[in-house]
Amino acid sequence: MSYIKSAALDEKGYVILDRYDQAADPKEWLDIEYVDWKSSGVTQFAPLASAFGEIEVNGFWNHTPPRTDKDGVWIESQVAKAPNLTRRAQEPGANVGRCRVIELQPNIYSDTLYNLHQDDNNRLNPDGTGWIVRGFFNLSDDPESFMTLREDRFDPSTEIRIALPAGAQIIVDTQRFWHAVWHKGPEPRYCLITSWESGPELDAYIEKYHGTSEHENPYLSREVIDEAQATVQRRLAERAATLASQGTTDRGPVDPEA
Repeated sequence: MSYIKSAALDEKGYVILDRYDQAADPKEWLDIEYVDWKSSGVTQFAPLASAFGEIEVNGFWNHTPPRTDKDGVWIESQVAKAPNLTRRAQEPGANVGRCRVIELQPNIYSDTLYNLHQDDNNRLNPDGTGWIVRGFFNLSDDPESFMTLREDRFDPSTEIRIALPAGAQIIVDTQRFWHAVWHKGPEPRYCLITSWESGPELDAYIEKYHGTSEHENPYLSREVIDEAQATVQRRLAERAATLASQGTTDRGPVDPEA
């Protein structure tokens, strides 16, 4: 199939934008309404735009009629409490699908690797239209936490770790990457996540904020990586054994937001 994709994302699958002055804005994410929804870790979500303007975060393909992650409906009560977050999500001028704030509780590196998953953003997306990617705007100040990306789920040599201080802005093709966040805490992490349709509007936005994929991973010792890899393999084996004892086959990870 042939989709419209962003040249800036084509080579490496992600771009890092200029850092936003998060301290200049009020903490609107503390005022909006959250719903329980488990993603990669202990999480809840506060939607700003959803399939039909309701306070829920289900995939658009799980509604009637089912559709791809585009044409989200802004939720009046949430937008009224978070005008700055809404403005930032709408700024590119690209089609917006789901838009929500995630609250993630602290975790450890092995949990992050265990929770790595690929999104299914482009389910039902018509051929010839824009490929759906996701923007991640870090709201809380978590400089020791990392957006963790891998092209190969079990190959640490493909891992990219991007620090998440307040105002960090990243756009990722999350259908290409296995991804999760290693959040060291001690407080919950908050991040605005927006599904955008690729096209000239998003390209111009990336250029405006000097999007780059030039990045050097923060140091992480081989010992820490190997220990976490071993823990993940053990947990996966335990999970497969438990499912087998119940007569079920482990089909591997699925998009936790699907």
